[in-house]
Amino acid sequence: MKLEALARHIAATLGSRFDAVTELPAGRTRRALRIDTGDGPLFVKLLPPDRTAVFAAEADGLTVLAQTGTFRIPAIRSQGSNDAYAWLALEWLDLQPVRSADDGRRFGEALAALHAVHGPHYGLNRDNWLGDSRQENGSSESWPLFFARKRLLPQLATAVEGGLRGSLVSDIQGIVERIAALFLDYRPAASLLHGDLWHGNAGVDADGRPTVFDPAVHYGDREADFALAEMFGGFPTAMYAAYLQRAPLHPNASSRRGLYRLYHLLNHYNLHGTSYLRETERTAARLLSELV
Repeated sequence: MKLEALARHIAATLGSRFDAVTELPAGRTRRALRIDTGDGPLFVKLLPPDRTAVFAAEADGLTVLAQTGTFRIPAIRSQGSNDAYAWLALEWLDLQPVRSADDGRRFGEALAALHAVHGPHYGLNRDNWLGDSRQENGSSESWPLFFARKRLLPQLATAVEGGLRGSLVSDIQGIVERIAALFLDYRPAASLLHGDLWHGNAGVDADGRPTVFDPAVHYGDREADFALAEMFGGFPTAMYAAYLQRAPLHPNASSRRGLYRLYHLLNHYNLHGTSYLRETERTAARLLSELV
């Protein structure tokens, strides 16, 4: 199916006049469009038609985030599929990176407010996706067990199925066995997390309001979001300062930073290959050495 025909179809489902369609840069497994309509532009994400569940989970995550009133979340305009594509059509936002001190301050305050939203348990009532990786959820009363069973072990299983062998496998198994030691004096609240909070999934809109998108939401330890934001950088220091002023971290939060980074490094290894292997090995070995 030609993209213009698809764009016309999406506009028609919204009762809007189709004006133009432009293909945008996108990830390695996705396509993205800007569709200009009589009611304004749309940002449309495309996947193969057998992956409608990915967009259903993303739409649910965006809805959950929007309901908190903390960040500016792009509104969902349409979600559907045909024989050629699955799509998710969102409100078009003119976004800029979080760069200035003022942008960073507002973003940090919004993130602290998001993390102040708590759930009854850890996890989520549905599975979702971290990039192209399925992210298992369900509910748990124990955050360490949840993180071991629903985060580290599924990623490790994927890596082993792909041929991973050696010390990294045994190191992660050792971390899973000892994970409770990282939480002896700390029981995190079940905070609402973005779940994939790096600078590429964040911005500010034309009015300067902090914005997030591409979530992998669940309820868990807020340190996990913070650790990922630090890991890839890209945020101004004012963001971290504003967050910590509103929501100081536990005194030994640094002891868990490697745990949360390890999950994302494993995911990057599984998605992008051996370029992430060395850093994943170093992170796992360092964390295990602190636990034995």
